Amino acid sequence: MAEAFVLEVQERTSRGTNAAKQLRKKGLVPAVIYGHGEGTASLSVPGDALYKAVRHGVRIFDVKVGATVQKTLLRDLQWDPLGHDILHADFYRVRADETITLDVKVELRGTAVGIAAGGVLVQQIHSLTVECLIINIPESIRVNVGELQLNQAIHVRELQLPEGVKVKNDPDAIIAQVTLKIVEEIAPAAVAGAPTAESAEPEVIGRVKAEEGEEEEGEKKPEKK
Repeated sequence: MAEAFVLEVQERTSRGTNAAKQLRKKGLVPAVIYGHGEGTASLSVPGDALYKAVRHGVRIFDVKVGATVQKTLLRDLQWDPLGHDILHADFYRVRADETITLDVKVELRGTAVGIAAGGVLVQQIHSLTVECLIINIPESIRVNVGELQLNQAIHVRELQLPEGVKVKNDPDAIIAQVTLKIVEEIAPAAVAGAPTAESAEPEVIGRVKAEEGEEEEGEKKPEKK
């Protein structure tokens, strides 16, 4: 079960790209909090505390503004292009007795016995859509693959889920399976009139690198709820 993490924040009045950059220079992360019929509020969040909580898989935050504490779900994060720094965060107000739908990561546990028989473990699904109470959100769905033999699979319907958690995915979908490792051998093609090994000149193969455009920096506008 996911535990709530207390996050002390400050309200902010400055907005825009330049204001956001100044906050980040101070080690703060621009954020918004919204939902449940209340207005959207702009916040500045301690970057180190938020990053530490995210690394530990925290999804539920008790956001503290002064003497007021609001229970929230971390709805969205924006990262820098290298995935090192959090640029912006969205917090959605929730109630402890509220049922929500969200994606939870799948975590494989164990070493499949089929690997020793020449197989390779393939994970088909890396996250599942679950429905549960806020207080029952699991940090992950753990799947034990230790007993998987060669050509065997684990389906969604076979999962042992935490109490109060329902999976919305197709029951017949495959989570993970052990398949035979295939090694392909490429034989040289016999082409009429092809040059001999002695007379053939080496082929030069060039790679074309696509240019990536820079994303415009800015805060993400929260979805209307």
